[in-house]
Amino acid sequence: MNITLQKSKIANRHSEITITGSKSESNRLLLLQALYPTIHLENVSNSDDSCLMTDALKSSSNVVDIHHAGTAMRFLTAYFSIQEGREVTLTGSKRMKERPIQILVEALKELGAEISYVENEGFPPIKITGKKLTKNKVSLKANVSSQYISALLLIASKLENGIELTLEGEITSVPYIKMTLSLLDEIGVESSFIGNTITVKPNTKNLTPKTLTVESDWSSASYYFSIAALCEVETEITLSSYKENSLQGDSVLVEIYKSFGVETTYKNNSVTLKKASIVNRESVIEFDLANAPDIAQTIAVTCFALGLPCNLIGLHTLKIKETDRLVALKTEIEKLGGNVEITDKSLHLSASNTIKEYVPIATYNDHRMAMAFAPIALKAPIVIEDAEVVSKSYPTFWDDLKSIGFKITK
Repeated sequence: MNITLQKSKIANRHSEITITGSKSESNRLLLLQALYPTIHLENVSNSDDSCLMTDALKSSSNVVDIHHAGTAMRFLTAYFSIQEGREVTLTGSKRMKERPIQILVEALKELGAEISYVENEGFPPIKITGKKLTKNKVSLKANVSSQYISALLLIASKLENGIELTLEGEITSVPYIKMTLSLLDEIGVESSFIGNTITVKPNTKNLTPKTLTVESDWSSASYYFSIAALCEVETEITLSSYKENSLQGDSVLVEIYKSFGVETTYKNNSVTLKKASIVNRESVIEFDLANAPDIAQTIAVTCFALGLPCNLIGLHTLKIKETDRLVALKTEIEKLGGNVEITDKSLHLSASNTIKEYVPIATYNDHRMAMAFAPIALKAPIVIEDAEVVSKSYPTFWDDLKSIGFKITK
């Protein structure tokens, strides 16, 4: 389904949106709940990825298909490795079969897991025979996707001897690792993160029953930061439910969007975004997004829509996401009239003064491509192809945009 976003304007000076729970937190907690059923969860993400994660954890089938859900692929690879006596083939979409899994598979094998490749070496689908893992020492390169690291940490307390994970080199995506360790701490699992070594102790006790509320998703909030940046001065958008001491790395949006004249205030588990000032057109936006790569698309499009140049680095993980996000960004921004240069880990956007109208934006089966480009409708009409792809992380996105004044037609 393609949709057209006519040139729009926010309907009210103050709008309010409620955003579903964080996909990152939800998927971690869903796995922990499967390991420790005394955990009760509230405000779980209604995203496709979290629904797929839930279904996979409840499935008794010997073939589990997680479609495009990359987080689920990584976490479930670890989870099924410790389900003693169970044999599962974990598979996914065509794109998922192109996304590497070897780093995680090798680490699990180092711990004693039994995993083999069904089609291509190093890639899903994979066949997993669950067993008791008694080894506890493993090493990973520190700059790999944090999902590989978190997958190991999430199952660690169920290993007979816990885990001692050594990260070799400079660590990236630290906030996501700390999120995982904080959630372990919340449920009563002991861990430590000293230098480049993470230790999780085994847990043989029944955990005390408790209810955990998932914070709303900061990655989803990023599109409203972009909208606020493109609005008239004094426009406000309130989002719930968020907390100031967030576990999510993408909460760095609060600092980043100060560069676009957006001020953020916290009150009653909500955040209010206010367009406080106009950005100096002579500004050059520069950020290292190694710890928050999922907001790179949003920031790049915000800069393009405001006619600002930007230099974004730390983007080495974007090439193995739902699509090669660096190539996709370059292609789609240039269709709109921008000029983009990319390397394998950076993006450089030149300043531009025009935005071509009614350009069809390809989304590449990537939810973030669809949502990142939507705010451009505040400057010029735009077409989003395969718009339903947003259901991967934010199923009500288009309805929520309509509620604040976006004019959307199919």
